[in-house]
Amino acid sequence: MTGDGAVGTQIAHAVVMPPEACASPSSVVCPPGLSNLVDRASLFVGREEELKELDAALAAPGNVVVQAVHGLGGVGKSTLVARWAATRTSMHNPVWWITADSPAALDAGLAGLAVALQPALTDVLGQEALRERAVQWLATHHGWLLVLDDLAEPADIRALVARATTGRFLITSRRASGWHGIATPVALGVLDHSEAVDLFTQILTHDRPRVSDGADEVCAELGYLPLAVEQAAAYCAETGTSPRAYLGLLAQHPAELYADTAEGGDTNRTIARIWHVTLDRLADDPLTGQILRTLAWYAPDGIPRTLLHHLAEPPALLRAIGRLAAHSMLTVDAETGDLSVHRLVQALARTADPHDPHRQPDDIAQARSLAIVTLSDAFPADIHDPTSWPISRVLLPHVEALTSHTQSLPDVDTASLLERMGRFLHGQGAVNRAITLICRALASRAGVLGEDHPSTLTSRNNLAGAYESAGDLGRAIPLYERTLNDSVRVLGENHPHTLTSRNNLAYAYESAGDLGRAIPLYERTLVDRVRVLGEDHPDTLGSRNNLACAYESAGDLGRAIPLYERTLNDCIRVLGEDHPHTLASRNNLACVYESAGDLGRAIPLYERTLADRARVLDEDHPHTLTSRNNLAYAYESAGDLGRAIPLYERTLADRVRVLGEDHPDTLGSRNNLACVYESAGDLGRAIPLYERTLADRVRVLGEDHPHTLGSRNNLACAYESAGDLGRAIPLYERTLADRVRVLGEDHPNTLGSRNNLAYAYESAGDLGRAIPLYERTLADRVRVLGEDHPHTLGSRNNLAGAYRSAGDLGRAIPLCERTLADRVRVLGEDHPDTLGSRNNLAGAYESAGDLGRAIPLYERTLNDCIRVLGEDHPRTQVVRSNLDVARNG
Repeated sequence: MTGDGAVGTQIAHAVVMPPEACASPSSVVCPPGLSNLVDRASLFVGREEELKELDAALAAPGNVVVQAVHGLGGVGKSTLVARWAATRTSMHNPVWWITADSPAALDAGLAGLAVALQPALTDVLGQEALRERAVQWLATHHGWLLVLDDLAEPADIRALVARATTGRFLITSRRASGWHGIATPVALGVLDHSEAVDLFTQILTHDRPRVSDGADEVCAELGYLPLAVEQAAAYCAETGTSPRAYLGLLAQHPAELYADTAEGGDTNRTIARIWHVTLDRLADDPLTGQILRTLAWYAPDGIPRTLLHHLAEPPALLRAIGRLAAHSMLTVDAETGDLSVHRLVQALARTADPHDPHRQPDDIAQARSLAIVTLSDAFPADIHDPTSWPISRVLLPHVEALTSHTQSLPDVDTASLLERMGRFLHGQGAVNRAITLICRALASRAGVLGEDHPSTLTSRNNLAGAYESAGDLGRAIPLYERTLNDSVRVLGENHPHTLTSRNNLAYAYESAGDLGRAIPLYERTLVDRVRVLGEDHPDTLGSRNNLACAYESAGDLGRAIPLYERTLNDCIRVLGEDHPHTLASRNNLACVYESAGDLGRAIPLYERTLADRARVLDEDHPHTLTSRNNLAYAYESAGDLGRAIPLYERTLADRVRVLGEDHPDTLGSRNNLACVYESAGDLGRAIPLYERTLADRVRVLGEDHPHTLGSRNNLACAYESAGDLGRAIPLYERTLADRVRVLGEDHPNTLGSRNNLAYAYESAGDLGRAIPLYERTLADRVRVLGEDHPHTLGSRNNLAGAYRSAGDLGRAIPLCERTLADRVRVLGEDHPDTLGSRNNLAGAYESAGDLGRAIPLYERTLNDCIRVLGEDHPRTQVVRSNLDVARNG
């Protein structure tokens, strides 16, 4: 009966419990060899150190041991733990594997353990009761191993671990933090190169032999991440795709390959799916996805946090970074705070997939634009300021990475970034890398802005400058000429950029040894800059300096020195005593005094310039190091090797420290130090240093760079000084042939090589080859450089010496007399070369038996050498020795 007032009877259903359910868990005995492990590591490579680390930790006696192996999804955490557990089952009972990616999964796994311990409890107790029995059993037994795989949150096991007193927990998780008081974290990284290639090859060839060429490149592209390597190898094995072909597919269809798996494979075990799951866990904060998509465009390591400052205010940004680090999506350097992201995480984060909410095309495009703007803002504006170089060097790999990822997407912002980084690398001596970046900037600007845009013209000018520094004048000069013509047409004859183009073309002509075109162009540019910019504009002062340099190169010191002096005075008046341009002007004036043999004015000026540069620019500024090098050279010219050698050694050490081993200035310092060792007669140190410098220049600059050819020439000279003509002559011959091919028949350096080869033939007693070569060199120098150029006078001197060696005093003496008269007229009475000519003429008189003229001339020359060069100068000693021989017969 039902209804109000009805009396009902409740019927109870009795459940008959088996006796096992009433037994205390502490009394339950585990069946022997209880394990639910499956073959999770049939293909296993490497990880020997990690296995040993787990051995050491989990073999420790005493209380419960909890180890948490953490790392990026796909790095092989589960595989490592499965291998360790499977190969050590005899040490533990039971060995129980639980998927612990959620509290519910963890509870289900513990309930499964309780049923495995007591099968009679199946379908008898509820999951909660079964879980509790498992926990009680673990708390009262020892010798067990519980694997908790893919634990999402450390806090989920805090209570479980707290109740255990013995036994072993081995955990895998993507969580890198949150383990304090719970477990000892063990970080797991990617495979090393050989291990990754081994894994790839095993999977590729598991059923039959296949071509594995390119496997190492695939593994490198995948960042040695085990899951990605497995995924790629399985794809290649199933589809018959070669590793090299896979690389091409990966470049063209990354989204598909990151999500694809072999037939029958676990579609949830792809890198795209694994990281999607992790980002789903972080989806409550959209900033985490924005951070990853932005970091995707930079280099994987050493990413400054400042490159993320546009994304959010510090508290929110730091919180998001911390969460990503906690889930192993990035790592934070404990000392610098810089960020690192696995390169495959980056590749996925910048690969659009309309089906993945974390990789929407618009979001990725926005992140790319933000990465470009942020990097541009972070890059120092003044690339020539050494204080900015550390920042530029930090940002360099990120610029190169970003621009490599955007090659098919030319835009003005990227082009500007490429241009600035290319100019920075050019200044750092990394010319080949600079050329690559500036070429891309030029192509982008020409494509987006047009061939005639001023920014495009600037890129073309900078590219020509990089080619010039690389010694490739065959490409530099036509590019400078084109840029000048375009600037005249687009900007006009008088635009400052046009005047700069004209100046740069003149400089390239000078570098090519074509002073016949360089000097008139410098003169025109100076006149135009005076007219357009004014007498005192810094660019006008630069033109005046450059013209003075060209006059000096032409041996016209009569015009060079006054122009240098005027330029220095103007710089002091306009810019001030301490302006870098003023200091450069003072350095250049010291150089021309040295060229004139006036070391009495050159050395004090070099010393002052060095002191000023150290004070104004800093001890380590490249210009200061240049001043130190130049002062050492002046000391060497003065025969003061006691001061020259230590200064060269210090300069080399400083350049290595400041500029790096491979900077062209460092290589120049090494060459100069070898030269001074040679001057000191220490060929035991000179020759190995020359050999190293040549090898380094070949490696850094290339076989045909003018500096490399200079090193080859210098090494030949050193072999000659050592009396090893068997090595010297072939090297001279090769250098001459290379200079003819690279620089041309008439380049001053080519003429120098011809002169040096003639001298080596003379040293070998082969006057039949020496004299014609000297005669040709003299004729070429007269034609190319002019009658009065110092190099021409040197050729005349050398030819006279060869005539004397051949016993042809009828030609030797008049030529010696003419050379002395010309050197007196052109260089002055006291120039070291003039003193050398006077000594040589005395020697010729001596050879003719005319001691009446020889001895007085030797005596005069000795007195002049003592007065001008000093008692201890090598030339003074040579003259004294010659005089002694002449007097004593």
